Amino acid sequence: MNQNPMEEKMKKNLSLLAAFLVVGCWAAPASAADHYVSGMAGISWMNDVNMDSAYNYEGEDSGEDLSLGSGLTLLGAIGCDYGDYRLEAEVGYQKNDVKDITYNYNGDDSASFDMDGDVSVLSLMANGYYDFDLGGVELYATAGVGVAQVSMDNIGEDGSDYSEDLNETTLAYQVGAGLAAPIADNVKLDLRYRYFATTDFTAYYSNMNVDSHSVLLGVRVGF
Repeated sequence: MNQNPMEEKMKKNLSLLAAFLVVGCWAAPASAADHYVSGMAGISWMNDVNMDSAYNYEGEDSGEDLSLGSGLTLLGAIGCDYGDYRLEAEVGYQKNDVKDITYNYNGDDSASFDMDGDVSVLSLMANGYYDFDLGGVELYATAGVGVAQVSMDNIGEDGSDYSEDLNETTLAYQVGAGLAAPIADNVKLDLRYRYFATTDFTAYYSNMNVDSHSVLLGVRVGF
């Protein structure tokens, strides 16, 4: 698929942003920031993927809605803690099974079929955090931007021998909030809500994006 040169440039720049954050952390004076690594795992709920046809005739409105079940989300990050705020480079992965597909024509549900396959997202994000000290417990808000590779694997009707695969790279963003509490020296237990979404991309002759909600639990270790 041919991509807009400006969009391609943005993707390359964002994919380097997280790496620049890591370099910036280590280049800063030792007294300016504390460094940490973190790991999280949790449950994700991916919203229906609305696959709107990119080639409708005038007056037509057709598409498909791909319904997904709950799945797994994993996050790993390295960051710099400046006290009230943090900067972080994060790698994420989530995977959700496909349940069914509904074909729509001019806004009406025309047919639904059980489906096999899964949708997975591999992401590289640059995140910012603002921390509120609640007397030992830390409340925080976070937002991030980056790139994501969306993969749809073995997508096909239940019981059919025919299936399709898709791999597309697109821009992504996320917002969230969480609580962190110390459980040992330089170790914090971290509970987070995350909303993650990609920008629109075109595949299977359709315009679509993916977005999800996740609840995650993990640890943050300072060094």
